[in-house]
Amino acid sequence: MAKRTIVFIHGLWIHTSSWQQWMDFFNQHGYETLNPGWPGDSDTVAECRANPQAIANRGVTEVVDSYARVIASLSEPPIVIGHSFGGLIAQVILGRGIAAAAIAIDPAPIKGVWQLPFSALKASFPVLGNPFNLKKARSLSFDQFRYGFANAVPIDEARELYDKWTIPAPCRPLFQAASASFSGNETKVNTANNIRGPLLITGGEKDHIAPPILGRASLKKYDKSVTTEFKLFAGRGHSLIVDHGWREVAEYSLEWIYKNMSPTS
Repeated sequence: MAKRTIVFIHGLWIHTSSWQQWMDFFNQHGYETLNPGWPGDSDTVAECRANPQAIANRGVTEVVDSYARVIASLSEPPIVIGHSFGGLIAQVILGRGIAAAAIAIDPAPIKGVWQLPFSALKASFPVLGNPFNLKKARSLSFDQFRYGFANAVPIDEARELYDKWTIPAPCRPLFQAASASFSGNETKVNTANNIRGPLLITGGEKDHIAPPILGRASLKKYDKSVTTEFKLFAGRGHSLIVDHGWREVAEYSLEWIYKNMSPTS
């Protein structure tokens, strides 16, 4: 029997090609996969770095709508897997009822999550510390990446990940998430949708950008009549989808899909 397509959604500061090893892994298990970038993304890391203005001023709704158009071109609703802000986007898509299931890996907080851990504030400060960044795209320095993404891996690996995958990111989504408790619905998820597909939210124990408290707080917002689960990965940071331990997360995701999704006919 055929299996549903999986659509991978990247987050801020990491290029969509970083999903390639995940795509290869799921291809080997019989899944078709797609990893469309955000609007304005270039095909390569180098091209993104050379042209940051192409992705500047892109907001959450524009990104969600872009993925929704990709999904509309498919023959049936896919499974969506997103990391960081991609995990937030995956939840918005699931809430719209256009995905069969979603896995949100260390996601950015949805609207209604008010917790703001110090580490998340510190990791976001290079953007949020200057309101004039709103319409710009910004890159992370290595030290900022080391703190926010790669604090749980050796420094040599952190440098390798930084050099290989990092790109400038639009600042607007961070401002939208930061102000969501007071205004705007860009990060609002239809958590009351009781006919949606199953949802897995993960957290990395050592994640600075999206500490587990944020994922657990998002989980509490959902209607529990539909499968909604949380998984903590011990000792892992925000780089868990691209660092040396990526396979642990991918294998858990695969098993969760097997458990919660039937093959399509």
